[in-house]
Amino acid sequence: MTDTLLALVPVYGNWLVMASVALSCLALPIPSSMLVMAAGGFAAAGDLVYWQLLLAALAGFVAGDQIAYHLARAGGAPLIARLGRRPGPAAVLGGAQDLLERRGLLAVFLSRTVLSPLGPYVGYLSGALRLDRSRFSAAAAAGAVTWCLAYSWLGYAFAERIAEIATLIANSVGLILAMAAACGLTWWLRRGWRAQHQAA
Repeated sequence: MTDTLLALVPVYGNWLVMASVALSCLALPIPSSMLVMAAGGFAAAGDLVYWQLLLAALAGFVAGDQIAYHLARAGGAPLIARLGRRPGPAAVLGGAQDLLERRGLLAVFLSRTVLSPLGPYVGYLSGALRLDRSRFSAAAAAGAVTWCLAYSWLGYAFAERIAEIATLIANSVGLILAMAAACGLTWWLRRGWRAQHQAA
């Protein structure tokens, strides 16, 4: 799937980037970071215009974040419970909730930059927990700008080494997801211990 999407970047350009980034913000398994990097490489080669690529990625990010936030705000607890029933998302969701409870709006920013695999879940949780919309939007937009600049610039500046950079990022994403799963497990165990302690 990744190779197919990458092959479509020169054909559909900024529209593909915008749609991919928006959908990845909704927790769909789309390699948006690789697509933005590849698009940056195409911009370096002159096939795309860099500032248009940057705006497309940012528009997709902001739109995806807002959709996730408003879906969860409207759906609330049932939506989070549905996500929590799937084994993979349940662990990441626990890690995202732990991060959000400990760091608040800083968690929103971090989940759009260095902890980007947690981003969609933090977005859903922010809506479900009814974080202030304007404050969520400001923190999410700041993180989105940072993310879009970082990945598009990596592709633009290192166009000939994108495959190596992508491998490095994929390995770090695996590490982040493992850490998120560990945080989620810790949160789940702590919650169970507290409930048992209160019952006793």
